[in-house]
Amino acid sequence: MKQITMNGNPLTLAGSQPKIGDNAPNFTVTATNLGDVNLTDFKGKTIVLSVFPSIDTDVCAMQTKKFYEKTVELNKDIVILSISKDLPFALNRFCAAEGLEQAITLSDYKTNDFGLKYGFLINELQLLARGVVVIDKNNVIQHIEYVAEMTNEPDYTAALDVVNKIM
Repeated sequence: MKQITMNGNPLTLAGSQPKIGDNAPNFTVTATNLGDVNLTDFKGKTIVLSVFPSIDTDVCAMQTKKFYEKTVELNKDIVILSISKDLPFALNRFCAAEGLEQAITLSDYKTNDFGLKYGFLINELQLLARGVVVIDKNNVIQHIEYVAEMTNEPDYTAALDVVNKIM
């Protein structure tokens, strides 16, 4: 089980932690229109899961904006899904305020389905840990990062290098 900290204080992750080479578990999260979204909705695409605790923090906002900027550069067979436990209303408000019209932001607030299946749920906070998962067109996990210190950004270059290699 990966260990993470927040400001140096250890936190416990709940759920299963898939590994590179595993089939990506399907999950259900909530879109900003309050509808359900499943991983299988993006079948046949390369998927980047950008995971973060709360859009209302500087690092999470920066992570969302940086991956959104990369979305514009990527081809149509790649989709970036930004996932947190923020309410869909907060995610929608943020994207509107930042001009991120095409961003796909999703919430795991209802059931923790994503957080538990991918091992990103923080027991102590009931938020998602920060990280990135890259899933290829065949639904196989090619990259997974659990950011060790929650206040740090993920390794964007490592994730995007994997995306470029599998395209």
